[in-house]
Amino acid sequence: MQDALYSGIILAGGRSRRMGEDKRTLRLWGESAPTLLEHTCAVLASLCAEVIVVLNDPEAWSSLPVRLVRDSLPNGGVLGGLYSGLLAAQHEYCLVVGADMPFLKADLLRAMLAHPTPYEVLVPRHTAADATRNHSALEPLHAIYRRDCHTRLGEMLANGERRIATFIERLAAVFVPPSLLAEHDPQGHAFLNLNTPEDVARARAILRDHPA
Repeated sequence: MQDALYSGIILAGGRSRRMGEDKRTLRLWGESAPTLLEHTCAVLASLCAEVIVVLNDPEAWSSLPVRLVRDSLPNGGVLGGLYSGLLAAQHEYCLVVGADMPFLKADLLRAMLAHPTPYEVLVPRHTAADATRNHSALEPLHAIYRRDCHTRLGEMLANGERRIATFIERLAAVFVPPSLLAEHDPQGHAFLNLNTPEDVARARAILRDHPA
């Protein structure tokens, strides 16, 4: 890894409408294991000089040993959370992940952090049509952003724009080489996020078949 220090930002402001429960509190690894949000904090804490969690209810998570930042634009969606996190960050580059990704790979994230700068965003892009859940084939919540991107992000939000793919199109983007994904995430689980009970069932099945 380079000598530069990085901020880690976890976007945890989702309302879990499709889940029916607060997915941040899921204990996928057992009743005595960390919650999903605690697990994500631990992964980023092993890689970054600071960890910031952007959420709408910081009082509910006051025991977390991280910086809790209230989403300054609670109706701004993912872009609003990203904007709040970048504004709060202390370091030039920020590793950004979602709070609902149980299979984050520290080795993959570490390899991304070692990628040469400068860039405005370093983001994975899929090549297989069935390997992504969005039309852009990007994983914007498993990416590294330069902190000063918040200026353009604020302009987008002020204009009512909410699509994160549109934001990335306006940045000087570097894409994570597919070879890096194949090396560090050969099973393709790193980007799995939990939005529905079916997603949780799939995650539990993966853990059952491939225990950590």
